[in-house]
Amino acid sequence: MHSPGVASAKLHASRRAKISCRNLWKIYGPDAANLATRLRDVPTGDALISGLRDAGNVVAAADVSFDVHVGEIFVIMGLSGSGKSTVVRCLSRLVEPDQGQVLLDGEDLLQASRKQLVDIRRHKMGMVFQSFGLLPHLTVAENVAFPLRLQGVSSRDRAARVHEVIDLVGLVGRENAYPSELSGGQQQRVGIARSLAVEPQLWFLDEPFSALDPLIRKQMQNEFLRLQTMLRKTIVFITHDFLEALRLADRIAIMKDGRIIQIGSPSEIVLRPLSDYVRKFTADVPLSHVVSAGDLLEPYDGALPTIELEDLATPLLDILGHFATNPQGIGLKNTSGEILGQLRPARVFEILAQNDDKDKWELN
Repeated sequence: MHSPGVASAKLHASRRAKISCRNLWKIYGPDAANLATRLRDVPTGDALISGLRDAGNVVAAADVSFDVHVGEIFVIMGLSGSGKSTVVRCLSRLVEPDQGQVLLDGEDLLQASRKQLVDIRRHKMGMVFQSFGLLPHLTVAENVAFPLRLQGVSSRDRAARVHEVIDLVGLVGRENAYPSELSGGQQQRVGIARSLAVEPQLWFLDEPFSALDPLIRKQMQNEFLRLQTMLRKTIVFITHDFLEALRLADRIAIMKDGRIIQIGSPSEIVLRPLSDYVRKFTADVPLSHVVSAGDLLEPYDGALPTIELEDLATPLLDILGHFATNPQGIGLKNTSGEILGQLRPARVFEILAQNDDKDKWELN
């Protein structure tokens, strides 16, 4: 759920794919070595997956395919054991896939040598995990500087970059503190600063906030969106929390039993579920948090007062307050002054009244 004012941080991501996952498989068990043969002999689908499981294999990722566009926050979510963390580790080859392709700017990472892969991780990828992974004997500044030391960056340039990212995540004044002297939220900020120090093109975050208490977690989500507004990274974000996914995602991929069940924008996932599983997953989500201004936009009739809106993806929740002073409705214009359309309270409330029966509403 976007906090008021945060929705404008959502990005219009480029349609060019930064990283692509193609027919990715990862299994653990007796058939891992001969998976290629099984894939040739049996059409992919439920029968193959059932056969693999019946033979004693754990199918962690099954024929997974998706693109992540430049500048996009792509959230992969699912319950524990759905395969989401396995997939993100396959993208970085922390886990070696059994079959498929992982294309970074069109180049297959699965064909990269160990030396090439180390170089890619050091210079193009940033990673943040649920466990902060800080080195306890190093200070905040030393932890942040650690990947730069591995790159061979000079001490002068290293110090400048460390100062820059520590300021970016709001830890100025804590440079000489040790991890044991920091709160959980501060430790996660150090982990984020460390991953950003190498200026990665691609940022992987695997449930980075799930170990934090709810208040700190929300603050870190806000911080994450603030950083993304400035940095415009291509991000793959893993979570099991659907409300967190709604707050952060440009698009969401829902996984179950190693497979992608549905990919779409937050509103598409909630309002057009493709299976009972997705429908149950989203059953308790208020429509006001996922229906956007753009979803209900009508042609402007010239009679209504206008407000400026940076992004048509802004949820209705962030706009409802304007109806208090403009009960007939509001026109919307972008930051360049171009009229985008209008919103009428009657139409908005008609949709919100259907909150208990989402299946009856379709995007027009």
